Amino acid sequence: MKKPSIINNFKTTNWSGGTTTELFIYPPNSSYQERNFAFRLSTATVNINKSEFTSLPNVCRKIMVLDGAIELNHEQQYIKKLNPFQTDSFKGDWKTSCKGTCTDFNLMTTGNTSGNIEAITLNENDTHTYQPTKNANWLFIYAYTGQVSLNLKDNIYTLGEGHLFVLNEAKFQTIEIKSNVKSELIFTTVKTN
Repeated sequence: MKKPSIINNFKTTNWSGGTTTELFIYPPNSSYQERNFAFRLSTATVNINKSEFTSLPNVCRKIMVLDGAIELNHEQQYIKKLNPFQTDSFKGDWKTSCKGTCTDFNLMTTGNTSGNIEAITLNENDTHTYQPTKNANWLFIYAYTGQVSLNLKDNIYTLGEGHLFVLNEAKFQTIEIKSNVKSELIFTTVKTN
């Protein structure tokens, strides 16, 4: 088992409608600009009421609204409204526009890499047992708000607001989660080949 890590130092850049913060990219020497990644996790702010998504051929996208509300218009596909913790999955080469402002969480995958994102809210002193899907080999837990303690094989990790827990191993163990304050967590599982 590779040792889990907690990351809290991220790179934020501007885009035409707000900012984007890269949380994780794999392989480590890949880059979003060169589009040579297997997967990428990020958050973004949408600060203008109408924006266009960058065309990303050969990229599959999953987006979850963290706060605010948006309406995505995938031209000649469908229109979908997203409120907090609702998701949409779409192809990066679709012509996509957005109405509304929000903070969102993004998973981009390429090739045979696939993944899923889900959110849970825990009240103070709540406990939650998390068992990742068996077919994933990466697990990420992003603390959007709050603070939790993670118990993995009797090792305790404290995850604070804005921090990302990273676990890469072929078979995940059950993780016991205890919230120290009300917390909103985003779980991402990724399968790479």
